[in-house]
Amino acid sequence: MSVEQARRRWAAIALVRLAGVAGAMLGLVLAARSVDWPSKLLGVAIVLSALVIIAVVPAGLAHRWRSRDE
Repeated sequence: MSVEQARRRWAAIALVRLAGVAGAMLGLVLAARSVDWPSKLLGVAIVLSALVIIAVVPAGLAHRWRSRDE
C-alpha cells in the first residue's frame, strides 16, 4: 500500500468519526431545546445512532482495509 493511499484511508476514518460527533452534537441540541416529547425522542435517537456510527464504522473500515500480512 502506498503512503498516499494510507493517508486517504486515515482521512476517511477521521472524517467518519467527526461526522458522528457532529451528529451526536446535533442530537443533543435537538433533545435539549425541543419542547415536545417526539422531538426529544428524535434527538435521543440521533445521539444513539451517532454513537453507534462512531464506534462501528471506523472499526469496520479499518478491518476492511487491513493489509493481508498483518
